[in-house]
Amino acid sequence: MKVVFFGTPQFAVPTLERLLSHAAFTVQAVVTQPDKRRGRGNDLVPSPVKAIALDHHLPIFQPVRIKKDPETLEQLQAFGADIFVVVAYGQILSQAILDMPRLCCVNGHGSILPKYRGAAPIQWCLYHGETETGITTMQMDAGMDTGAMLLKQTTPIGLFDTAFDLMKTLSTLTADLMVDTLLALEQGTLEPIPQDSDQATYAPLIQKQDYQLDWTRGAIALHNQIRGFYPSSVATFRNQPLKITATVPLGDIDSTCLPSDLQATEAEWRSWLNTASPGTVVGLLKQQGAVVQTGSGLLLIKEAQMAGKRSQSGWDFANGTRIQVGETLT
Repeated sequence: MKVVFFGTPQFAVPTLERLLSHAAFTVQAVVTQPDKRRGRGNDLVPSPVKAIALDHHLPIFQPVRIKKDPETLEQLQAFGADIFVVVAYGQILSQAILDMPRLCCVNGHGSILPKYRGAAPIQWCLYHGETETGITTMQMDAGMDTGAMLLKQTTPIGLFDTAFDLMKTLSTLTADLMVDTLLALEQGTLEPIPQDSDQATYAPLIQKQDYQLDWTRGAIALHNQIRGFYPSSVATFRNQPLKITATVPLGDIDSTCLPSDLQATEAEWRSWLNTASPGTVVGLLKQQGAVVQTGSGLLLIKEAQMAGKRSQSGWDFANGTRIQVGETLT
């Protein structure tokens, strides 16, 4: 099968590598987002997908707006591809592009559709406390993740999985499922299944305000926000921004779900419940970190990063700042 691959971030790399190594596929070209300036030197850095394409000496296209780039569109049409594979590309494809390949355009989406259509399905499923997610391959249409579904693969979500952890798992699942999908499409053994739009939920782009922690929310909700938007959720401590990157919710979940060392201190931290207003440090657990009262339950800060500093364990943060019981995070 002749394949043109559309993708940009690291999430898309395993699928591209799998297609490149599989005897059934010939990757003709890669379409990815333009290089971006990063780091202190403000140097132009290629996307992870482009880096793989360069290693394999593939033709690379990086249009700023693919729908408005007639030269790119003409070259894509000229490939005569059997299929376009799209994984986290970052631009919406026009109907003219969708109609180019012989078979169809196939997308690997990071949720069990029709749930979490949109740009950030992995982050929002964690935010909402889902215990299972997965990958759906689908035939693309002009809508936002509305195309007919082809194959699905589910995976459980652990209580302490972050968006980073889940992305690694799902990127591998995408690669496996995409190969199965393409082979089945070529053999004509797949029956596309229309999505039930009445069951659809959405995962929009994350906005700056989504990272702000509101201590009047419950401990589990805050924990899910922090791991879902890892590593960017932020509070204010001593009038400075404080990123909180790992937590443990205490009080509102079954204690058997907690690490053994926290189970052993349950009597201690349960004595701190509801002893102060939300955002207040109510205690310090030795070798663990500061414990903060929330709107419901307690939140142990396991990892944090102060402005201009490296990330550190919750215990090192508590020691380094000499944080005191009664101090507040806002």
